[in-house]
Amino acid sequence: MEGEYTAPMAKKKAPTRAKPPARVAADVPRFFRLNIEVGDLGRALRFYGRLLGIEGREGPGSRAYFQCGPVTLQVVQIGAAAHPAAKCLYFEVSHLERIHARAKALRCLSKGDVHDDSGGRIVTRPWGERSFYAEDPWDNPLCFVQEGTRYAP
Repeated sequence: MEGEYTAPMAKKKAPTRAKPPARVAADVPRFFRLNIEVGDLGRALRFYGRLLGIEGREGPGSRAYFQCGPVTLQVVQIGAAAHPAAKCLYFEVSHLERIHARAKALRCLSKGDVHDDSGGRIVTRPWGERSFYAEDPWDNPLCFVQEGTRYAP
């Protein structure tokens, strides 16, 4: 009949698939600080400040902090018996050449080889990272990787 209201037809809903249980973010540990040992905190503040191009913040207990993205580099003075980090500290940077120039000026470029190439040279490594290696005055190994080339396993 004319003028009579007709309800729109209901659309059929597609069947929903069961979703796997979501992993609760609170259950995943979040890495927030890395600690390295040095023999002279004042020297370490100057060295890392110059190398990283950021200012460190001195804290209580003979330590200093450098905010490196979501992870803080904590530098702790323990005296002459500083123990180098067991493995390399990796930093992702936007301007690899700038950091390399600062490392060269600080005379801290690695003298060792990494996969048959100089660790201290900027090189694209076999795993695709464009990087170079250095060492702080307390033999803590450091690696600087060009942003966008970081290998993510």
